Amino acid sequence: MSIIREKDFIQSIADALQFISYYHPVDFITRLGRAYDLEQSPAAKDAIAQILRNSRMCAEGHRPICQDTGIVNAFLKVGMDVRWDSKRAPAELVDEGVRCAYTDPDNPLRASIVDDPLFARRNTGDNTPAVTYVEIVSGDGVEVTLAAKGAGSENKSSFTVLNPSDSLVDWVLETVPTLGAGWCPPGILGIGVGGTAEKTMLLAKQALLEPVDIQELLARGATTKLEELRIELYEKINALGIGAQGLGGLTTVLDVKIRTYPTHAASKPVAMIPNCAATRHVHFRLDGSGPASFEPPSLASWPTVAVRTGQRSRPVDLRHLTRSDVKSWRAGETLLLNGPLLTGRDTAHRKIAEMLNSGRGLPSGLDFTNRIIYYVGPVDAARGEAVGPAGPTTASRMDKFTEIMLEKAGLLAIFYGPYKKPVYKVTRKDRMVGFYFKEVLCHILLFFFLLISIIYNFQLHKDLIKDMDFGSVFWALFYMVLLSGVISKSWYGVTFTGLAKSKNKQPRPYRV
Repeated sequence: MSIIREKDFIQSIADALQFISYYHPVDFITRLGRAYDLEQSPAAKDAIAQILRNSRMCAEGHRPICQDTGIVNAFLKVGMDVRWDSKRAPAELVDEGVRCAYTDPDNPLRASIVDDPLFARRNTGDNTPAVTYVEIVSGDGVEVTLAAKGAGSENKSSFTVLNPSDSLVDWVLETVPTLGAGWCPPGILGIGVGGTAEKTMLLAKQALLEPVDIQELLARGATTKLEELRIELYEKINALGIGAQGLGGLTTVLDVKIRTYPTHAASKPVAMIPNCAATRHVHFRLDGSGPASFEPPSLASWPTVAVRTGQRSRPVDLRHLTRSDVKSWRAGETLLLNGPLLTGRDTAHRKIAEMLNSGRGLPSGLDFTNRIIYYVGPVDAARGEAVGPAGPTTASRMDKFTEIMLEKAGLLAIFYGPYKKPVYKVTRKDRMVGFYFKEVLCHILLFFFLLISIIYNFQLHKDLIKDMDFGSVFWALFYMVLLSGVISKSWYGVTFTGLAKSKNKQPRPYRV
């Protein structure tokens, strides 16, 4: 019989969470390094290089891989012969370990948990509680699997109940493109099939925590239908071309993991949960001999990468930035920023919007005129840092505040992640209609050319209807309808009716 001491368990949880905050799993780094070697797209290759470079810096400096240090998921398998030297339940002990890890003064982790999801949404301050699952199994030890799951990927979780005859592959290939790049690819896809609704989601989450072994599977070949399915999904998802950080390229997923469970004959519940490029999880076992220990990976595990600086770079002095400067920026340029940069997230934006819409204006001393805001929620600074680890947010929660921040607050620009598509409202007031017409001008010209052709055809044959080329007329009309659709709703989602809407109604946005 093993005796698990409270102190050992709490220390193990805390040490494990600190460990995964700055160390990627080695299998993930290895697979990401291979993806870097194979990538042909310069933008995607650069994105992977930055992920790998950031990962190594975090491993060396013992600071978080991502500023979103996640919600803790804990999976415990407790042996029936285990005795606890504690008066607290295992979930309470997990929470105590989380509290210790996230408030460590040497490497503080960002507290992201709110205790009332519907109303107050007050931050608990120490990232508790964790989401803990306890399973009683045979044996005399405690198996623990911990993960810190960021919201960017967690928010892209999907669930459905297919008909038994429906194709899982078709559903996955239809769903993955709808996730966009907000889950920060390349990463892992966990898929659960079977059981009931809640069981399926749990299967998908647990699948994410399995070792990355797709290359070994491809090398030896599939031996089961499930392995064949993994390979098929892996290849077809990557063929979609979403790529690293949504920039296109060869690698969207580094592996696809699938778990199944028996289900009702009339059901086929399916869940899919992605894991982002900040994949963080660890497994350990306690047998009563003391706290768990974790061996740091060798820095030789990280491949040598080169980050592009870009053929064009432009120094930007944020202290003297003007609107004409911003308008002169061009896609593909590298901006070398120098000066004060504001940061903020959705809560701050909501309060600012409330003040501006109410007519109260901003508090004295708060002025956004000709400033730039960077959407990021940094980790608390430590060891004399000016700012803690901070990366561009994947969230779109601030999109609804974009217009008011640019128009009423006076911001010059908003910086997102590399894959982010900020929303700008196309209105006559913004004088951006010229951009719209420039994009669809060729379609408008072809539209009128076809219209003139039809009118000419009717005039030419008005007395000899039987001699008319009705085939030409049909195809001309067909292309007119098609082009009118293109013009009224271009690739940017702009509509003529949207441009004419009153300012009280939100026009359709285009995305850049």
